[in-house]
Amino acid sequence: YEKALRLLANMERLDQDTTNDLLGEKFGYIVSCQVYGRMKRNQDSKAEDIDSLMHRFPHMRVAYIDNIRINRDGDSVFYSCLVKSDGHGNIQEVYRVRLPGNPVIGEGKPENQNHAMIFTRSEFLQTIDMNQEGYFEEALKMRNCLQEFAKRESPLPTTILGLREHIFTGSVSSLANYMALQEVSFVTLGQRVLTRPLHIRQHYGHPDVFDKLFFITRGGISKSSKGINLSEDIFAGYNNTNRGGSVGFKEYLQVGKGRDVGMSQIYKFEAKLSQGSAEQSLSRDVYRMCQRLDFFRLLSFYYGGIGHYFSNVLTILTVYAVVYLMTVLAVFDLEQIGDRLITPMGTIQMLLGGLGLLQTIPLFATLGVERGWWASLREIYLVFLTG
Repeated sequence: YEKALRLLANMERLDQDTTNDLLGEKFGYIVSCQVYGRMKRNQDSKAEDIDSLMHRFPHMRVAYIDNIRINRDGDSVFYSCLVKSDGHGNIQEVYRVRLPGNPVIGEGKPENQNHAMIFTRSEFLQTIDMNQEGYFEEALKMRNCLQEFAKRESPLPTTILGLREHIFTGSVSSLANYMALQEVSFVTLGQRVLTRPLHIRQHYGHPDVFDKLFFITRGGISKSSKGINLSEDIFAGYNNTNRGGSVGFKEYLQVGKGRDVGMSQIYKFEAKLSQGSAEQSLSRDVYRMCQRLDFFRLLSFYYGGIGHYFSNVLTILTVYAVVYLMTVLAVFDLEQIGDRLITPMGTIQMLLGGLGLLQTIPLFATLGVERGWWASLREIYLVFLTG
């Protein structure tokens, strides 16, 4: 974003000092790194890397939690700190806010976001994970993106604007490619349908843009209770829906994203999603939403959340039941009714098995629109070919 703003300022023929002042007013980025203070004390090389980044990007700030021991009994004082480069090779402290205690008492990531929230400026806030990256040509569109908040497409104000992601780790292996294709289908077609006509899209993760003034007065963008807030991102969406905000989704701006695509990491990621969905169903946020949603949005909300996992479980259990039933019938030689054989590969069974292929139709349609129908067909064929 800094490079994009600098280009726009140069096109307006502004001088260097005016451009730097404008950059400071229009845009700022804060890296929330809880353990920076500890790394600095331990002379960790990672702290030097963070310092070199601050010297390289003068508008970058780092927020961290400082822990100072005050007596021999082990009592400590905690501070939320913000530092920056002074432009002369030194690190300068900008703010130091004393905290009532250790702020990290729940899940780590939302606590990290909450403590850095007070140091952000302006009206809008974009949250970016450390495994994401921006593209220069996409940053030029951010001005248009922020204007979406000024539009009132419904009686409720737009308070979260969802953006699509570009998964760039799909070329690592066939498994990584399949996961990347699955993500492409969800971050385009899936979220588009959830937004309209279903009107039930929540906050599924970064790089969504928040109306900061709305959220900072309604509990923040993160909930961090241990266990129950395992999927911390979606609770910002629940909080938003319960408190009268609406969610938009635009696809003309995208952010790159890389995922750990080993077999075990994919399994752990899917397990985290399903466990987080189970924890959500126990939370008061979901209870309040279910009390207030109309019937049709409630059905969409169910299938967009825990209902998806219920249907998958029922499908798998059905396959098990059919296999064991046919095995038992074969063992006891009961594979016929009268003189007619029970054929496990009959016409109806083949049709029902073919229904599983219908799940690839959304992916085929998405790839067809974006890459062309022949390329889409070839991609689907390679997925089936590699198992």
